[in-house]
Amino acid sequence: MNREEAVERLCAEVFDILVIGGGATGAGVALEAASRGLKVALVERDDFGAGTSSRSTKLIHGGVRYLERAVLHFDRTQFNLVRDALKERAVLLSIAPHLCRPLPLVTPLYNRLQVPYYRTGLKLYDWLAGRSNLSPSRFVDEHEVLTRFPMLRPEGLRGGVIYYDGQFDDARMNVAIALTAAREGAAVANHVEVTGLLKRGNKLRGATVCDTLSGERWELEASVVINATGPFGDSVRNLDDPNAPPMLTVSSGAHIVLPARFSPSDTGLLIPQTEDGRVLFLLPWLGKTLVGTTDNPAELVRHPKSSEEEVDYLLHHVKEYVSVPVSTEDVQASWSGLRPLVSDPAAADTAKLSRDHVINVSPSGLLTIAGGKWTTYRKMALDTVDEAVRLGDFASAGPSCTETLPLYGADRFSPDIAGELQEHHGLDLDVAHHLSRAYGDQAPKVAGLAADGFGARLAEGHPFLEAEVVYAARREGARTGTDVLARRTRLGILDRDAAVNAAPRVSELLSEEFGWSEEQKGEDRARTLAFVL
Repeated sequence: MNREEAVERLCAEVFDILVIGGGATGAGVALEAASRGLKVALVERDDFGAGTSSRSTKLIHGGVRYLERAVLHFDRTQFNLVRDALKERAVLLSIAPHLCRPLPLVTPLYNRLQVPYYRTGLKLYDWLAGRSNLSPSRFVDEHEVLTRFPMLRPEGLRGGVIYYDGQFDDARMNVAIALTAAREGAAVANHVEVTGLLKRGNKLRGATVCDTLSGERWELEASVVINATGPFGDSVRNLDDPNAPPMLTVSSGAHIVLPARFSPSDTGLLIPQTEDGRVLFLLPWLGKTLVGTTDNPAELVRHPKSSEEEVDYLLHHVKEYVSVPVSTEDVQASWSGLRPLVSDPAAADTAKLSRDHVINVSPSGLLTIAGGKWTTYRKMALDTVDEAVRLGDFASAGPSCTETLPLYGADRFSPDIAGELQEHHGLDLDVAHHLSRAYGDQAPKVAGLAADGFGARLAEGHPFLEAEVVYAARREGARTGTDVLARRTRLGILDRDAAVNAAPRVSELLSEEFGWSEEQKGEDRARTLAFVL
C-alpha cells in the first residue's frame, strides 16, 4: 500500500463509492466493492482499526451469550446473528489462516445443575455451525478440566464443557483487509478526515476531506457515500442532516493483559456468568493472558481508556476462578473499546441490545452501516455493497467473491514459513513464528529488512523487530508511532512499560523514513507515549 499514491488518486479521480471509516466494516466494504469491479475510495481520519476494531476480545465466534439470549427470549435477531457469525467464522479461518486459529475453550461448572444446561446449549452451538463446526463440544470431568486449564480453582469443581471457537489478531486482520482492498484497486488512505458532505441539489455527490498529516484539503466526488464509522456513525449522519435521529448507543468493553502464567498457551477459559450476568474470557494471546470484557454504557470519545473500576471488576473475577494469586501489579496493559449498538437510546442495559447490523439510507442518499460484530464484518460489507449497487445503479458490478478471496498474506501462506525464516534468515524461533503468523507469505520481506540492518528487537522478551517499523511505514501505510506500536505490532497493548521504552526508537526509525524534523519526531514520540500511558 502506497499512501502517497492513494492520496494523489483521492485528489484527482471521481469514484463510484466513497467509504468513510477504515475499521473492519469500512475496510470490508471497500474490499467487497473493489473486488466486484467498482471504483472505490476509502478514507479514515485516524488509522485502520484505530477505534473499536483493534480493541476486541480477539475471538472469531458466534457468541454463546447471544445464543443463550436467543433461546431464553425467543429472539430471532440474536439467533440469526449467531448462525451468520458461525458461518463467517469458518470463512475467516479459510481466507486468513496466518491471522486466525481454532482455540478450545473450557467452561468450568461448579454446580451439577449447570451441567445439562451448558452441555445442551453448546451442542446447539455445534448444530448451528453445521459443516463449519470446528470440533464437537463435550462434557469433561474435573480432572480433564484441570489438565486443560491447571490455573483454575479446583474447590467445588464439578467438571466442564470444552467447545471451540476462533482466535485472531484483530488489528493485523484490519490492516490485511485494507491492503487487500488496495490490491483490488481501491484508493485507501488513513489520516484523511471527512469534514463535510457535498450535495448536488438534495443528493450527495461526495465529501470535503482533509489530509491530517499535510493539512491539504479538497473535494472528493463519488456517486454513493457509505458511512462506516462505527460508534461515530451518528456524527457523520449529522453532517448530512443535523436533525437526524440517533441510531446508535455505545458501550465500553474493557480488557486487561496479564502475564502468560495465568493461562495455558493452547486453551482459553469462558467464565459463563458473573454476578451481574455477564460472560468473561481468559485467553492466551501473543504470549500473554487476555481478560475481557466489560459491557457498560459509555460516552462517545475518540480514545477511550479503561477505568480503574473496570480493571478492578476484571481482576475480581479472575480471583474468583483462578488459583494463581493476582493483583493490579500483574496488569501489564489495559484498554477499552466502544461497541456500536443499534438500539433504543432509552434502554438502560446495553448488554441486552442487538449486535446485529442495520443499513440506513437517508433522503439525500447517505448509506449508513451500523451495528454488527467483528466476525460478521464480511457479511455486513456484502449487504452494504448490495444496497450501494442498487442505490448507485451500478449495472457493471460483478458478483461477490470475498467468501473465497484470500486476504493479504494468505495467498502462499504455509505453517512451514517459520522454519524457512529460521533456516534462511537466522531468526530466533519466537521471532520466526511471530513474523509468519503476523505477515503470512509477506514475512520473508520483513525478514529481509531485518537482514539489512533492522534486526534488533524493539523490546526485550518480545518478538517485535525494528524491521517491522520500516515495513509498516513502506508497505502498510503506518505514519505514526502509535500506528506501529498499537496496530502494526501489538506491543502497545501487550506491555505498557516495554512500549514506553520502545517509543523513542520507533519515532527515530519513522523519522529516518519520512525525513521528519526534530520537532516532528518529538511530537510523534509524545503522542505515542500519551496513547500507551
